[in-house]
Amino acid sequence: MRRIFTIVLIALLLGVGVVALIETDPGYVLVAYGNYTLESSLWVGLLLLFAFVLLTYLVMRLVYRLIGGQRSLVSWLGTRKAHHASRLTNRGLVYFLEGHWQRARRQVLRGASNNEAPLINYLLAARASHHLQEPGMVSQYLGAAADSDATAVDALELVDAEIKVHAGQYEQALAVLDNMSDAGRYPRGLELRRAVYTAQQDWDKLAGLLPQLRKRKLLSPDQLRDLESSCYRNLLQQSVASGDAPSVDDLHGIWQRVPSDLKREDEMLQAYTGLLLRAGDHATAEKVILRALKQQWHPALVRQFGYVEKADLPKQLALAENWLSSHPEDPELLLCLGRLSARNKLWGKARDYFENSYRLQRSPEICAELGRLLTGLGEPKVAAAYFREGLLLSESGLPQLPEPEKLLPLSQRLARS
Repeated sequence: MRRIFTIVLIALLLGVGVVALIETDPGYVLVAYGNYTLESSLWVGLLLLFAFVLLTYLVMRLVYRLIGGQRSLVSWLGTRKAHHASRLTNRGLVYFLEGHWQRARRQVLRGASNNEAPLINYLLAARASHHLQEPGMVSQYLGAAADSDATAVDALELVDAEIKVHAGQYEQALAVLDNMSDAGRYPRGLELRRAVYTAQQDWDKLAGLLPQLRKRKLLSPDQLRDLESSCYRNLLQQSVASGDAPSVDDLHGIWQRVPSDLKREDEMLQAYTGLLLRAGDHATAEKVILRALKQQWHPALVRQFGYVEKADLPKQLALAENWLSSHPEDPELLLCLGRLSARNKLWGKARDYFENSYRLQRSPEICAELGRLLTGLGEPKVAAAYFREGLLLSESGLPQLPEPEKLLPLSQRLARS
């Protein structure tokens, strides 16, 4: 309260002083411009000058506010349109994930006009058009996406190739990938090539792609191993599949390309030796089988040894019988020994080996061998029983049906006839 009183008192004293000063000497101001003159006292002139400066300041501030307000209005309108475009894009994305392709394309295209980065809009429109089976629209929207962002041309070509792969247009997809400057440096490009080569069963090109897939670590170790094994097994199969006289040299050449660790796998060894036997190269098949059995016991290779045709049959049988001491309960070895004994015309020994294999593992194959041998030995009824059992074993999916308990009496059979 005292402070306010002091301020008011000082203001009154200053006012009295100014009034006294004005009355003592009011001063004189003359302003002339052309034929016009303005006369006033000094203090009135100062007051008018102050009013003029104040008015100028207020006018300039008003103009500034008007201009700034227009900019704010434009900015507000632009922000509102951008938010609306973002909402349309998000809604289109949701429709796309839900599988409503027509709605998705309509929404993202509406949102593209006011979107600062419409690349995603055109990309979604292209993918939706693919699902709608409209390839012409796919190309149109991918072109629009490329025009919206020149740095995304390679990525959009990969998208185009991917769409063609999904549509089964493998040649066109490869053409897109081949036209790219360096599609191999993109992980997605390598994956698309793998998909195309696998679908086309182009195992040779797929084998050439394996080092890059391994370098980029695009597949897990198990997946890469399975792909590599499948690739080389198919290459081996193709090398002997052309014509009636398969080329053994081609088969050997493919085998030399197989990685050393794969050569030790059971399935690869079995495929190679089986194809060697099919191509008639029994000598090489025997060498591969014996070399593999020295390192590890492979029942499947032992079985294939029974298919090897060798000039010295007794020596071949003796070699296989030496394995019996270490593997007396191996049904594949016993099957092999039975076949080698039959090739040596040792019928009794062959029957013993076949029957021992049958006791350990009943299979259509061993039943067929026993049936064939016993037919030749003059035991057709026993042979027929083995043939019948082998047939039933091979047709394990038969449904359960009731069987006749006894044969019909003779009188009923005559009546039926």
